Amino acid sequence: MPFGLGIGETVLIFAVFLLFFGPKRLPELGGALGKGMRDFRRALAGFEEDTASPVRSVATSPLPEGALDPAPRAVQPAPAESPQG
Repeated sequence: MPFGLGIGETVLIFAVFLLFFGPKRLPELGGALGKGMRDFRRALAGFEEDTASPVRSVATSPLPEGALDPAPRAVQPAPAESPQG
C-alpha cells in the first residue's frame, strides 16, 4: 500500500474524508487534486525544458537599433596635472 499503510488504515482515512467532506464533495476534491497534479507536472516539464536549453550569450546576440552596447567601456582617467614651480 502507499506510504506503508495497510488496508485498514486506508479505509479509515477514506471514511474520515467521507464524513468530513460528504459524498457530494469527494469527486470535486478528487478532480481538483488531479488537476493540480497535472498542472504541477506540466510546470515541472516546462522548467526542465527551460533549464536544458542552451543559454544565449548577450555578447553574441545582435543588438536592436538604438540599443545601448552592453559591454562596459573602460574610462580613461584625466591626465594628471604636473605641479609647476
